[in-house]
Amino acid sequence: MNWQAIAQQIESVTGQPFRLREAEPLAGGDINAAYRLLAENQSFFVKLNRPEQVAMFEAEASGLQALAQAQAIRVPEPIICGKTTDHAFLVLEHIPLNRLSTRSEQLLGQQLAELHRQKQPYFGWHRDNTIGSTAQINGRYDDWISFWSVQRLEHQLKLAAAKGYGGNLQTLGEKLCTNLKPLFSGYRPQPALVHGDLWGGNAAADDQGNPVIYDPACYFGDRETDLAMTELFGGFGPAFYQAYKTVYPLDPGYARRKTLYNLYHILNHLNLFGRSYLHQAENMIATLLKAVE
Repeated sequence: MNWQAIAQQIESVTGQPFRLREAEPLAGGDINAAYRLLAENQSFFVKLNRPEQVAMFEAEASGLQALAQAQAIRVPEPIICGKTTDHAFLVLEHIPLNRLSTRSEQLLGQQLAELHRQKQPYFGWHRDNTIGSTAQINGRYDDWISFWSVQRLEHQLKLAAAKGYGGNLQTLGEKLCTNLKPLFSGYRPQPALVHGDLWGGNAAADDQGNPVIYDPACYFGDRETDLAMTELFGGFGPAFYQAYKTVYPLDPGYARRKTLYNLYHILNHLNLFGRSYLHQAENMIATLLKAVE
């Protein structure tokens, strides 16, 4: 790896010398290789992937910038994104991270609610990005139900069909996509900036105990999508949810819609990781169809 080329680009952006001493590999990423770049009195966090994946990193940097501008929750500052001959790279502020304490989870709940309370102009975003390594389409919509049906569920179902997952999944999925309105009876979602991939692995605390979120898949959507994701793969404790609801109470229909929102992520896992998620996806769709009968 030509670390010197990245070090030079860091210098060009920061205006400060960066004399690299070590590139320390870090564990934990499924999609990208991750390193901590160390100099005498500085360090940066760097993600690497294939050169053709530079747009994925550009979109991630854009998401981090949007979250930072909201001034609600701390995120790593993006420094520079680019590519060398062999790699695409994203350089971020390095933040020493710790497990979330009960107090940190409470702060995260409060701060996420404040992020979601900020009004946004439409559903979608100004660019496409990725959810994991899957393309996430973010066309502009005024109608949330249409956005979720077309840009989220139908998109994932088409990807699943291309991978050979047809039959019952497609039949049930098509039926659901045309019958979402009953799940939104009495509820009118408002566009909010959402993290988009908010599970326990994408949140931590800094040395002062303040929450930090990272690895976003941002767009303007129903805030309930973020809350639903926190419940899917194991996320946060009661203090988080109580703090969120105190700042920004949830609509009673969230209990039904969270299955709809998490279906997107299960379909994505089916497309990324294979057949072990097929039965779960079909069961979720069947449950939702019973709810709209």
